[in-house]
Order: sequence, then structure tokens, then C-alpha cells
Amino acid sequence: MTWNSRGLRGSTLENLINMTNDKYRDSHLALIQKVHTPITPIEINKGEGIITKAFFEQKSTVDYIGVVQGIPVCFDAKENAGDTFRLQNIHPHQVQFMKEFEEQGGVAFFLIYFSERDLYYYLRFREFYPFWQRGEEGGRKSFRYEELQPRYEISPHKSGVFVHYLEMLNQDLSDRESEGDS
Repeated sequence: MTWNSRGLRGSTLENLINMTNDKYRDSHLALIQKVHTPITPIEINKGEGIITKAFFEQKSTVDYIGVVQGIPVCFDAKENAGDTFRLQNIHPHQVQFMKEFEEQGGVAFFLIYFSERDLYYYLRFREFYPFWQRGEEGGRKSFRYEELQPRYEISPHKSGVFVHYLEMLNQDLSDRESEGDS
């Protein structure tokens, strides 16, 4: 029997985001929850109480959803080893959900950890979507780190907040205001 760690990719990133969200909640800054994909167990190891075989009941939308000071937000967390991010890591139904979420007045984004650079990045959905469209129209199905806006890099903090994405959300909101769509 071989062990496949594919399903655990990004679990460290998600743990850091979960701890950040706990800190935000404790500080009354935001209420963000992890969205779990519903599964139906098929086989359970009764001795250990572990699900050994299951199927997904439906496609997942995003990793996190909630509200920040009255603003609805949703985001997905992705870990990337190199400087090229492949769009195959994001599914069409996720893009559609995020697009509709923004059309309803919410803010959608991705938190990407570029592990080689040890850098967290807040990718606005409106910055991501042209990359997606480019791929859908037959162009490159990836984007490079160099194509991203440096002002959305998440700076490291020592205040007990591991992935302090609220600063970048604030920047996003400010940019939306100056772009004319608040």
C-alpha cells in the first residue's frame, strides 16, 4: 500500500489561515469560516472510526467564506512551489461562484503561498479573471509571479496573525473605490 500525500497539499497554509481567522474572530475584526466539502462515507474502519472510502456529494465552491466588518468575502487558498501558477489548480465552478459572488457585491480573492519565495500573495479576483479568460481563449493556461502587482504581497507580522490578509483586503477596497466600483 502506498501513501498519497496529494490531498494534504496546502494543509499547512490552511492551518495558518485558520489560526489567522481565529485571531480575527477573537479581535472582532472578521468572522470567516472554512467551507468543508460534504462527503458520503462508503466504508468506515469501525475499530478506529476512520472513513476509508467516501465520495463527494457536490463540488466545492471556495475554501473560506464570511464577513469582514459588514463586507461579504470568499476566498480560496492555494500553495505554489515555483513562480508559475497553473490555472488547472482552479476549477471552472469555483471561478463561476467567485464571479457571481462579486456580482452580488461581495469580495472574492485567492490567498497564494509561493513557497519557493516564502511569500503570501492576495490575488484579487478581478486580477485573476483576465488570466483565466486568456487560458479559456487558447492562450497561456498559467500566470507568472512577475505578472502580479507587488502591492498585494502580504507582509509578515509578529502580532500573532500568521497570514494578515485584512491589510490587503483594505487595499483592495480602496482600489475598488478609486476604480469607481465600491
